[in-house]
Parts: sequence; C-alpha cells; structure tokens
Amino acid sequence: MKYYQEPSRQIPVVMETDVLVVGGGPSGFGAALTAARMGKKTLLIEQTSAIGGVATIGIMSHWTGYQEGGCFAELRERARDCECAQVINPEKLKMLMLEMLYEAGVAVQLYTTFCDVIMEENQVVGVVTESKSGREAIRCKMLIDSTGDGDVAAKAGAPFDKGRANDGGMQPMTIMFKVAGVDMDRAMFFWGFEDTVALPEGDLQTLGRQELPHPAGHVLLYPSSLPGIVTVNMTNSIDVDGTDVRDMNRAEYECRKQINIITEFLGKHVPGYEACYLVDSSSFIGVRETRRFHAYYELNENDISEARTFDDWVVTKSRFNFDLHNVIGAGLDANGAQIKFVQKKPYTIPIRCFVPRKIENLLLNGRNISGTHKAHSNYRIMPIVMNMGQAMGVVASLCIDHDKKPLELNIKEIQTILNKQNVEL
Repeated sequence: MKYYQEPSRQIPVVMETDVLVVGGGPSGFGAALTAARMGKKTLLIEQTSAIGGVATIGIMSHWTGYQEGGCFAELRERARDCECAQVINPEKLKMLMLEMLYEAGVAVQLYTTFCDVIMEENQVVGVVTESKSGREAIRCKMLIDSTGDGDVAAKAGAPFDKGRANDGGMQPMTIMFKVAGVDMDRAMFFWGFEDTVALPEGDLQTLGRQELPHPAGHVLLYPSSLPGIVTVNMTNSIDVDGTDVRDMNRAEYECRKQINIITEFLGKHVPGYEACYLVDSSSFIGVRETRRFHAYYELNENDISEARTFDDWVVTKSRFNFDLHNVIGAGLDANGAQIKFVQKKPYTIPIRCFVPRKIENLLLNGRNISGTHKAHSNYRIMPIVMNMGQAMGVVASLCIDHDKKPLELNIKEIQTILNKQNVEL
C-alpha cells in the first residue's frame, strides 16, 4: 500500500467544555440533555444536519420495544403526534429534540465530523473535528461516546468485538422508506418477521422470499402519523461492516435498488397498497451492529431473559425481544425471538457495561456498550439507548463533581439522582 505523509500543523483549540458528547442520536441526546440539566457545560457534536439519528433522518416509524421512565418518557409525551404515543413523526421530532437541548443549555454543533481523539497517556482529554470551519480541537473533562459504532473508543485504543463470536457476522443494514397512496381503511400492517397473512396467491412472507431480490424478502409495514402514508422496513444488505466506508456505500446502493421492486411488490400483493408510491427514504443507511467494547461487565442474553436486577444498575425498566435480524438473508436469525419471546419483566443494565477497559475519562453509550451479540439485539433499540444516555450524563457529571473515575463513584448517589429524574426500579 502507498502512503501519503500528512504534514504536521497546529490545530486551534476552539472550545473547552466539561462534558463532550460525540454523536447526536437518541443515546447522545439523552446524555447531553442530562449533563446540561445537571449544570455542566456541555457540547454535543453531530456529523449530520439533525439530532435524533435513526429516529429523525433515518425516518424510523415507531419507538420499538418497551422502556419506562427517564428522558425517553418525557420526549415521547412531548413528541406525541397521534393517538399512539409510540408512533414517530420524524419532522416534528427534529425540532423538538433540538429545542429541548437548547432549553437545557447544550451547545449543539451539527455538520461536524469526529476525526481523532486527543490522549494524555491513557486518558481522553478531547477530540479533533473536521467541518466547514476546518480542522479544530475541542478539550473536555469527560467524553461520552454516543457514535453507535464507538468511533471515539476505537481511536482511543479500547478493545472491542464485532458480530457473532464464531465468525464476526453482523446484522444487516437497512434503508427505511415511506409509501403514500395507501387505503388506510383496508391496509394491513406487519410488525414482526413472524406476522403474515394468507392471500389467494399464497402466504405473504413466503411470497416475499420468492419474489423479492435476495437478501430482501421479509415484509415489515408500519403505520405513520400522516394519512395514507406507511413506513416500510424491507430493504436488506448483508455481509457488510458499518465501520468500513466501502461496505457502507455498497449497502446503500444495494438497498436503494430494492426500493422500487418492493414498492411494486406491495402494490401487487398487499390489500390497501394497490396504488402506493414512493414518497420518502432515509437520508442514511441504518446500521444495526458494529463494535461492542470490552468493559467491566458484558451484558448477556441470560441477564435479559431472567430480567436481572443488578445492584449497580443505572438503566432500568428495559424490555424487548431478541430482534436478531438474519445475518445471511431476510427475516429473523435462528437465535432471535420475537413473538416467541416470553419474558414480560423488565431488566436493568449495570454501570460496569459503560466503562471501557484501559481508557479513562471516556464512557460508552448506546449500542457500543459491552454485551454479547444476542443481548445486543435487545438493548440496541432507541428508547433503551436514550435512557442509557441519561445515565451517562449523570455519571459524567458526578465524575467531574467528585474528581473520581466512574467505578469509584457511590452507586447509591447515582441511583438517587436517577430516581429524582423518573428512573426507578
């Protein structure tokens, strides 16, 4: 491989802050909102044009799973746009999430890409960014990695795993899109891979496998908050790595090629969709799984199935199924469980899952925390990671207040503060 030697240069330090949150998706939103509400000078940087990630520019249809309390419950109620509070109006949410951050006093910087981490021995003390304003440095006392992929933690040298233990296979990527012209009085919706209907021409999910181009093939259709518009979760790209830009480009092209074919399939087979047509698609591809970092505890599927309550909990009342998309094709992975998932009790997540090994002044946040491949398919959803962010906002603030490392803090103090923020067992 050939190399280009980049000349050294001085990079201006444009800001010094208490808490720096990198990534403005649901987890980063929760973290920045909470740190600022606790009186910390807080900066949130985000590479796209909006806060919310998959919930907004990813045009996600609804808040998946079950998460009670905390900043998620607050946002859901303020964002309610129809009778069902779980349904998302992405355009309304874009403004609301930004407004809540500004109300709390968060400095928000969009259109800003994280490039590198600034280290002093094993401590993270800031980042280097790139934007229209050039290459800049930002220093901080605590950093919360809310990038999903754990870009900051990886640059800092924190150890991680990707995908399944046996082969590294990761869940597929998807571009969400919306169709209009749907007869809502007759429209059918399919919330899970095991949902189907018997049509004169055959079982709908079977028809999807037969007629849609591999690796697409399942039918997932959700109502939106707008009349005649349905959100479609049916594009699929496998054998791709969300930390590889070439893989992401390949997945983008593959999924976009599937959109018109899927739209025609819906018009041909699904009642109520005979006149449907494409009106919108996500501005970026949805990545479900990449890095999971080594921390001081790895959340596993048994913790979730047994609804375990940890003594050092920081996230509570989380509940979902094992939404493990098929690594090699359409539908549900053999290790996944949706309608067959029987656990109805919520589980907790301990602070030890958020503290990366070997690196200080850094907190993991969102789907990059420490967990197994299967457990990750449960805790990666937006409502759960938003309340993860809330917990990390509290932890980062207390680290600054007490000049202590996260695992040196009094867990009862953390939990008492979270209780006052509507996070309870």
